[in-house]
Amino acid sequence: MQYTYLGKSGLKVSRLCLGTMNFGPATDEKEAFRIMDAALDAGIQFFDTANIYGWGQNAGLTETIIGRWFAQGGSRREKVVLATKVHGDMHDLADGPNGPEGLSSYKIRRHLEGSLKRLQTDHIELYQMHHVDRSVSWDELWGAFELAVSQGKIGYVGSSNFAGWQIAQAQCKAQNRHFLGLVAEQHKYNLSCRLPELEVLPAAKEMGLGVIPWSPLDGGMLGRNALKKLEGTRSGNNPKKIEKHRVQLEAFAELCNELGEPQDSVALAWLLMHPAVTAPIIGPRTLEQLESSLRVTDITLDESVLKRLDEIFPGPGGEAPEAYAW
Repeated sequence: MQYTYLGKSGLKVSRLCLGTMNFGPATDEKEAFRIMDAALDAGIQFFDTANIYGWGQNAGLTETIIGRWFAQGGSRREKVVLATKVHGDMHDLADGPNGPEGLSSYKIRRHLEGSLKRLQTDHIELYQMHHVDRSVSWDELWGAFELAVSQGKIGYVGSSNFAGWQIAQAQCKAQNRHFLGLVAEQHKYNLSCRLPELEVLPAAKEMGLGVIPWSPLDGGMLGRNALKKLEGTRSGNNPKKIEKHRVQLEAFAELCNELGEPQDSVALAWLLMHPAVTAPIIGPRTLEQLESSLRVTDITLDESVLKRLDEIFPGPGGEAPEAYAW
């Protein structure tokens, strides 16, 4: 497994990030344990989760499963660079009017304590704002995060689903407070969703954030089985969406066949070519799905392949201005 720095921080993480969103709703605890053990054995030590995973009334279930896995010992917790998120509704009656989505100092403090308890740990390496909360000032946000860092409860702060200008604003406000600010932005980015190349990726690269792409296979559309449109699977594939992009997907499948690599591996390898990208999030539901992703960091795409991918999946607006170039 290859490793890299998380943005301009001093923290090294694996070039693939294990996403745990399926643990609980789609993957039972026993299989989740197998996946996490195998990920560590393969050198993937960057794990991403969120307090709301489990969803609805089961919010917190995924963190609870991870916490029980840590509790088995074997230095599992010490080996993992752990990331979780705050913002969503945990359906906790004790939150009262502060239950709905948001990022008040009050909510950050309460929900951080909840995550630490469920995860059975006393610290989280990367604590991420799951979404923007435009009703909260940066003075309040940075005050809350600075306190958590000073208490040793979190190591670094990250964002998710932020616009480029919001990243810039966050870093400016942090600099004024002599605080490190954001070290990572988690964003939807893949071959069929390249809009972040206009603003988000350049802003992240310039301001020292590592980009952690979520949905790197666009909900399975860029996976090896997308064109089969298998009914009754849990792939997340939308038949209408696949039909809309059939010509692209067939051209993509043909290219991957020439390379001798499955579509998902090529899609992940393409993401890793971008200098702003730290680690795409892979979200295996089974051990077999994890194992199929492991060699992607060894795949190199040459200029001719990158050019063909640009032709199949054009970037936003065709030719990007020089300021947006990789």
